[in-house]
Amino acid sequence: MKVIFDTDPGIDDAMALLYISKLPQLELLGITTVVGNADIATTTRNALVLREMFGISAPVARGAGETLDGVYKEEPAAIHGVNGLGDVELPEVDESGLAPVSATQFIIDTVRKYPGEVTIIAVGRMTNLALALRQDPEVAKLTKQVIIMGGAFGYKGRSGNMTPLAEANICGDPVAADEMFAAEWPVHVIGLDVTHDIIVTDKMLDVVAEKGGDNGKFIRDVSQLYADFYKAVMDIDGVVGHDMVAVTYALFPEWFETRTGPIVVIRDGLAAGQTAQWPDSRKGGHPAWTGRRSNTICTEIQADKVLQHFMDTVGR
Repeated sequence: MKVIFDTDPGIDDAMALLYISKLPQLELLGITTVVGNADIATTTRNALVLREMFGISAPVARGAGETLDGVYKEEPAAIHGVNGLGDVELPEVDESGLAPVSATQFIIDTVRKYPGEVTIIAVGRMTNLALALRQDPEVAKLTKQVIIMGGAFGYKGRSGNMTPLAEANICGDPVAADEMFAAEWPVHVIGLDVTHDIIVTDKMLDVVAEKGGDNGKFIRDVSQLYADFYKAVMDIDGVVGHDMVAVTYALFPEWFETRTGPIVVIRDGLAAGQTAQWPDSRKGGHPAWTGRRSNTICTEIQADKVLQHFMDTVGR
């Protein structure tokens, strides 16, 4: 499977990227960066560092540093650290892996080079995807699928983490997210409804460090600040593996229960960033959802299988 990984590294992004690097079923074509867990210079630097550490040959393309909603959001340094990777010391960056084009252009060029073959796994704000659509709307019809980590639809009471209504990646740029959902590509949504079932415990992180070599130790070390956050907020011993779940879904969608229907994002006001799906099973309609293609959200997950596959893979 040919993949573009759109990301804002980010601790759980680093976990997902190490996971990808060890999956022979995935052919990583490029890493595109976006503002989110840190500013765009930092997320791009982090992507380049991770690329070199994890032995990835695919290039990094620098993406959007500002969101389409025009609203500045402070970077979540208390969660991911000032440097985006738990404030651990990072090696000097090697910029030889930086693509000569923007993330937007990289997405367009790659999808056009491999029509119908490219899966975009997007685990940050959807700004790069929306910019690609604005520049070349036909790219949606040429993309195999888009798998995002983002959103929340109220299953198990999980409706948001930035606000009671909105998840961080969607809330970070609700205009871009709504444009992404309105496009003609098939979107599969891995939201808080299922990601909060994926707890990578402190003991699991120790196993990753023991079996995963230097990269495994790195993942454990960068996760300590993240774990402190989750202990304080959710009283769990470990971290939520949000982004790696989108990678698992690309390979094993049968491990998830789903619901289909068009999706709208509330763009502004108190509910900005809320994701709302009109289920295909529900009769009737509303102009806000009419004309949008049916997309897929995940409502249940076989958490044991997902965690075991992640642990087996990164521990190799």
